[in-house]
Amino acid sequence: MQVAASIFKAYDIRGVTPTALNEGVAEALGLAFGTRALELGEKTVAVGRDGRLSGPALSAALIRGLVAAGIDVIDIGLATTPMLYFAAATLCTSGIQVTGSHNPRDYNGFKMVLAGRAIYGEDIQALRKTMEAETHRRAEGGRVRLINVQAAYQARIVSDAKLARPMKLVVDCGNGVAGASAPAIFRALGCEVIELFSEVDGNFPNHHPDPSKPENLQDVIRTLRETDAELGLAFDGDGDRLGIVTKDGQTIYPDRQMILFAQDVLSRVPGGDIVFDVKCSQRLAPAIEAAGGVPHIYKTGHSLIKARMKELDSPLGGEMSGHIFFKERWFGFDDGTYAGARLLEILSRSPDASAVLNALPTSHSTPELNVACAEGEPHAVVDKLVALAKFDAPAKLSTIDGVRVDWPDGFGLIRASNTTPVLVLRFEGQTTEALHRIEATMLALLKQAKPDAVVGASAH
Repeated sequence: MQVAASIFKAYDIRGVTPTALNEGVAEALGLAFGTRALELGEKTVAVGRDGRLSGPALSAALIRGLVAAGIDVIDIGLATTPMLYFAAATLCTSGIQVTGSHNPRDYNGFKMVLAGRAIYGEDIQALRKTMEAETHRRAEGGRVRLINVQAAYQARIVSDAKLARPMKLVVDCGNGVAGASAPAIFRALGCEVIELFSEVDGNFPNHHPDPSKPENLQDVIRTLRETDAELGLAFDGDGDRLGIVTKDGQTIYPDRQMILFAQDVLSRVPGGDIVFDVKCSQRLAPAIEAAGGVPHIYKTGHSLIKARMKELDSPLGGEMSGHIFFKERWFGFDDGTYAGARLLEILSRSPDASAVLNALPTSHSTPELNVACAEGEPHAVVDKLVALAKFDAPAKLSTIDGVRVDWPDGFGLIRASNTTPVLVLRFEGQTTEALHRIEATMLALLKQAKPDAVVGASAH
């Protein structure tokens, strides 16, 4: 079978429909995944889909493939990626979510859990080889059961998170699939909710569902200004990432969220290992240490962070992109709605939620910046950067994921994206002068490795 190698990313499968990713690809994936699942003794696989227009057809084709391989499929239908993970943690131990995540609307893809772990890297490439060579096995006995997990998922969150007082929220789901579940869950927690764009619509007619981009939070900011709501929450297209906006319109980025969550978790898990990715603020590690935890910086990627957390038995992990992983009191997967519930539990103890958030340590930083590259080029550029990077003390060089250089007053990062052919850049300084110095230093290094580099804002 001919499949586009480019759709097999580091930690999921993703591509443009129907050119690179179509029903034929989905069915072949079902056969390959089902074959591998049965080899591992997994007889049941849960399947869910987000609100993208191509979702129903791709999901149906995926299920056909799984059933043909002899798998018992639990079809949870329209659901957030965390609800699929929930099904794969409570009803079985394997699952596939049909989702384009935060990519443009003509994309779709698959996030996969196999035998209790998110698969990535070589496991995904092994599926590709099975699909290409058609070395899957067909078996009798496959069937489909329809199970709606929303009630059980909501009940689990509502039984776990307890608010000290009712709160009034603005919740913007950006017409992503979280609109079908998140507002109801926050109401069940005792909140009053002003909903924005809760209707699930794969055309995304209002704004793109990616809360990491400031332009996608403008509706939340405006509604907070015009109403007496005290906090804004925003979700991405498949509901696994959370954006937070204060009453005064400040975005609380995930690395600052992690400070708050770490302080809370470490109050019950003293000495806990807290995992975060290389894009996070230099302020995070000292805050974790001050709260009695052990900070662990690691590679970007939701599957990679989850794997590292398992190795360390970590109670909490997070990424700058907005994936927050609670193992303490939860299942260890990234979930925007659950992270929102835990946030409200903490903030409801204070009369002024925004004051708590705005008091978190902060620095001067750039948003995520991108340098467009040819397909396959970013990792080659990073290899050059690693060879070129020579910095004198007190600078500290890390090459765990790209090149990150930490100075006493800030850091610079250049890494290769694992999802699109771009370099990802981020710079932070404890003063604006430090930020500008670090940015200039890192860009000079980049120009040595890629003289034609053009730095632009991060795309969707």
